[in-house]
Amino acid sequence: MTSAPVTIVKLHMIALLLMMLPPVKGLAGQDRYPAVPADGAFLDDLSQRAFRFFWEQTDPSTGLTRDRARVDGSPQLPHLRNVSNIAACGFALTALAAGVERGWVKPEEARGRALATLRFFAERAEHQRGWFYHWLDAAAGKRIWRSEISSIDTALLLGGILTARQYFSQDPEIVRLATLIYERIDFPWMLNGDRGLISHGWTPEDGFLPYRWDQYSEHTLLYLLAIASPTHPVPAGAWRAWRRDPNSYAGQSFIGSAPLFTFQYSHAWVDFRGRQEQGTGIDYFQNSVTATLAHRIFCRDLARDFASYAEDLWGISPSDSLNGYKAWGGPPRDASIDGTIVPSAAAGSLMFTPEISLAALKAMRRRFGERLYGRYGFRNAFNPVTGWFSEDVIGIELGITLLSAENLRSGFVWKWFMKNPEAARALERAGLLPYEGPLANRKRAGNPAN
Repeated sequence: MTSAPVTIVKLHMIALLLMMLPPVKGLAGQDRYPAVPADGAFLDDLSQRAFRFFWEQTDPSTGLTRDRARVDGSPQLPHLRNVSNIAACGFALTALAAGVERGWVKPEEARGRALATLRFFAERAEHQRGWFYHWLDAAAGKRIWRSEISSIDTALLLGGILTARQYFSQDPEIVRLATLIYERIDFPWMLNGDRGLISHGWTPEDGFLPYRWDQYSEHTLLYLLAIASPTHPVPAGAWRAWRRDPNSYAGQSFIGSAPLFTFQYSHAWVDFRGRQEQGTGIDYFQNSVTATLAHRIFCRDLARDFASYAEDLWGISPSDSLNGYKAWGGPPRDASIDGTIVPSAAAGSLMFTPEISLAALKAMRRRFGERLYGRYGFRNAFNPVTGWFSEDVIGIELGITLLSAENLRSGFVWKWFMKNPEAARALERAGLLPYEGPLANRKRAGNPAN
């Protein structure tokens, strides 16, 4: 639903709340990440298994990545077998670059896969003014389930497309196709007459969806790409159109009340470190750090009702469950929470809170072994009290795991995405300027994630 743009008074109130945040010592608030080599073998294995999903579960002819797979790689149920999520394709394109860097795939093979994906989206995919359908048949490349043209999923796809454009910049065809796809998108059209709030999407049957990206969520990448477009930009003021509602838990204050993944996905590509929003004082990287710390405390407190959660067993984000798919999260508490743990919640925050995220992931693997950790890494979700374990892995969850781990270890994804000239232009237009904040030193010499 639409909402009025935030007022200057509200922005200053939020800035004051954020400036009152206590420093986080010994965790992600320190000047440098903890020494990664001690956990290198674990992160190598976790990342390589996630990469394996994207390599094996992408159709080689269309370059479309399946939304989910069985944990052992065996054929999915027939009605899900060829379902592709275009956001997973964005993670897959980025995974190709990581795979080359880590020696998991030959450069020429990765380039070939990237070309297949880019050619499909540039030349064959159904689109509306450059925007793509959320769900496609991975083999046929056609829209399925009467799905919507999705603004956020197109943006996450673009994250991978623009990363590939820079990483494979010596291949003129990759550069041409990636540029064509981005510059073809009519960003103002997705405003649907609004002065700044972008619509969630559109269908040919019913037109624009009745919802807009009107409060802090995973949409920051979408807005940055929109205001930086070299061909069809939206006004820079669109960045200020959505609400920055304050939230707090156990003394941790931040903006945003949606599930934890919403604090992670855009950060996989956009390097917000050491930047502060003019007028509000918001440091969006620190905001995700604080949201993760609050979420971990929130899960620990849930142990009063669910024995699943503990100091090193935490993480709730939308997932499968014993009773079907649930869009749960918190804080605040979601009434449907039943003790299920979602490993990608902790994994997606590796780049924010490495010590507590690594501790959680290693504890999960140590305690539950092959029941939880298989061919593609962690299962989608599990409930240690009821003994339920998901039969599937989900592409976007493995994607945020891989990209967050890579940014922790090397800053690699940030490095290549931020080489796009549109990235710097977007941050400048949004008023996200460098400052000497509590995390600014992470970008200096001696930090593994420079």
